[in-house]
Amino acid sequence: MSDVFLEPATADIGSMDDAEPTSPAWMAVFSLTMGVFGLLTAEYLPASLLTPMAAGLGVSEALAGQAVTVTAVVAMFSGLLTASLTRRIDRRIVLLAFSLLMIASNLLAALSSSLVILLAMRVLLGIALGGFWSMAAAVAMRLVPASLLPWALSIIFSGIAVATVVAVPLGSYLGALYGWRAAFLAAAALGVLTLAFQFFTLPPLAPRSPARLGAILDVLRRPGIGVGMLCCTLVHTGQYALFTYIRPVLESVMTINASGLALVLLAFGVANFVGTLVAGWMLARSLRATLVVMPVLIGAASLGLILLPTGIAGQVLLVILWGMAFGGVPVAWSNWVAHTVPDQAESAGGMVVVSVQSAIAAGAAVGGLMFSFSGVTGVFVAASAILLFSALLITLRVHTRVSSPAYACQ
Repeated sequence: MSDVFLEPATADIGSMDDAEPTSPAWMAVFSLTMGVFGLLTAEYLPASLLTPMAAGLGVSEALAGQAVTVTAVVAMFSGLLTASLTRRIDRRIVLLAFSLLMIASNLLAALSSSLVILLAMRVLLGIALGGFWSMAAAVAMRLVPASLLPWALSIIFSGIAVATVVAVPLGSYLGALYGWRAAFLAAAALGVLTLAFQFFTLPPLAPRSPARLGAILDVLRRPGIGVGMLCCTLVHTGQYALFTYIRPVLESVMTINASGLALVLLAFGVANFVGTLVAGWMLARSLRATLVVMPVLIGAASLGLILLPTGIAGQVLLVILWGMAFGGVPVAWSNWVAHTVPDQAESAGGMVVVSVQSAIAAGAAVGGLMFSFSGVTGVFVAASAILLFSALLITLRVHTRVSSPAYACQ
């Protein structure tokens, strides 16, 4: 039986005192997409500018690469703490403040004269990134009717896919033409546009019931939420272990030149964007099926790449399938949070941020361990096993009904 979103009665969730919107605020939704795109673009920039950044600051590339690490670590804590530390502030003001932090981070990073200053500016970006992401699902719930929430979140998180496609090549291009600082100035300019768009489109969003610091533990104690977060972490660990080694595996299985490889990676990125929209369509029909199908498709496609003699056309199709499923993962889990914990969506969203950021580190660690023993084949087999196991666990143990003190979880 389909588990299309079940709409709880307002009276049963005392903390959700705002009436559900009767019409969608799509322009506000698009402003959140711009925010996600701008933040993820800024996060990815150092990956394409590592060499010139290191030279400009007089440090090694390994040290310059800590600009990415610092952002991820701070984002993890920001995701956890934002709901409680801003619990009495209008959510519109909080989101605008995150956009201001993004602008300041990029602008001051472009002007930084030392690695210490650059890392301090990346701390600001981490605060904005983790906080914004943790609030996205909860804010979306207040911008569109419940029946349109899957579509709204698929639009918002398409910003991740677009940033994945655009950030690295655009940053590299601007860095080559005008220097690495120009790329950060361009990111700051994008932040200004985002701030203006949000200022004119986001409605006032008065805080709902204040979230305590212990709210996250309370949410984790609810039936089905702990195992759901475990599965969220496993899925992201598997997919980031694969994604870290996408280029080496393509170079080892595909007999194409560098230009052809670039086109395949572009196809992966475009498919990633399409996957966010496909996920919205699937989620409107079945939340559980979407949560299960995405890791199964990623695991099957990655195994097919290294085990099946498909030829170049088949390999490209598998890469596209992988990219589409990859794009649907963050959309699916954000929907799960919004649906199962509607009264504490911000706190639960923070847990998803922690899950993703820790999974990126765990995925890289697992991938590196397997790569040292058995190359890309071992990486893809191990990561696929994690993904397929997580799909089985989701099928058997993860609840997709509302889980709150006012509901009995079935």
